[in-house]
Amino acid sequence: MPKWTTADIPALAGTRSVVTGANSGIGWYTALELARAGSEVILAARSETKGRDAAERILREVPEARVRPAILDLASLASVRAFAALVDREPRLDLLVNNAGVMLVPTRRTTADGFELQFGTNFLGPFVLTALLMPTLRRAAAPRVTTVSSGAANMGTRRIRFEDLQWVQDYAAWKVYCQTKLADLMFALELARRCTAAGIPLTSNAAHPGYARTNLQTSGPGRPLNLTERVFEKLLSQDAFHGALPTLRAATAIDAMTGGYYGPDGIFQMRGDPVPIPITKPAQDERAARQLWDAAESLTGATWNF
Repeated sequence: MPKWTTADIPALAGTRSVVTGANSGIGWYTALELARAGSEVILAARSETKGRDAAERILREVPEARVRPAILDLASLASVRAFAALVDREPRLDLLVNNAGVMLVPTRRTTADGFELQFGTNFLGPFVLTALLMPTLRRAAAPRVTTVSSGAANMGTRRIRFEDLQWVQDYAAWKVYCQTKLADLMFALELARRCTAAGIPLTSNAAHPGYARTNLQTSGPGRPLNLTERVFEKLLSQDAFHGALPTLRAATAIDAMTGGYYGPDGIFQMRGDPVPIPITKPAQDERAARQLWDAAESLTGATWNF
C-alpha cells in the first residue's frame, strides 16, 4: 500500500477547524497542514502570546493561511465555556481536533474546578468542549471530531479506576496519564456510537502519535530526560511533524472511519507511517465507556445535543 502523507490531505478551502494545543508540537503541525490545505484554523492555546506566536509561525510557512488564535485553558471549565461561545458565533465548525494535554505531572494537583489536573485537562476539558461545540459542528455537512490518545492507553492500570477517578489515593503520575489517554480513546469511540445511533452524520475517531519528540515529555515531568530516556528516545521516537500524521489522517482522509483509530505502523507503534490500527482491548469495553460518559456528565454538568 502507498504511504499516506500530507500530499493526501484533500482540499479544505471553505472549511473551518479548531485545533487545541495548537501552539506547539503535534498540535502546531496539525494546524499548519490544515491551514496549508485551505482550512480556516482557530488556534486554541492557553495564552494570547502563545496563540499569536503560533499564528505568526504558520504565516511564515504559508503566507496565505487563514489562522487566528484564541485562548483556551482546558484546566478551567470557565475558559472552555468562553472559548466554545466564541466558536459558536461561526456559521459552522467542520473539524475539532482534541489535541491539547499535560503529561506526568509529578505531584497531584487540581484544576480550577477541583479535578485532578491530568484527568481534568486531558479528558474532562475536551469532553465538555466537544459537548458545547456539538451544535456548531452539526451545522456542518460532514463534521469530524478527532481525539488524540496515546499508546499509553494500553499501559498503566489498563482500566478506568472508577472507585477513585480523581486519584485522591495513591497518586501515580504515569498511571494517571495512562488512564486519561484510555479515557480519551473510549470517549472518541462512545461519541461515534452515540452519533451513529442518533443518525447524526458526525465522524468521531482517534489517533495516537507514537513516541513523538515534543515538549510534552519535558514540560510534564518538569525535568530533563535522563540518560536511559534519551537513548530510548533516539532509537524509537519520531519528530513532531511525523507524530502529527496519524492525527491528520484521522481528521482529513476521505476514507477515515468513524470509530477508527490511527497510529504509526512501526515497531510497538512508536514511529512509522500513519495507518489504521486495532483498538486496544481496554478501550473495547462499551459498558465502561458508558459509565465513564455518565461520570463525566455528572462531574462537569455537561449536556449533549443528540
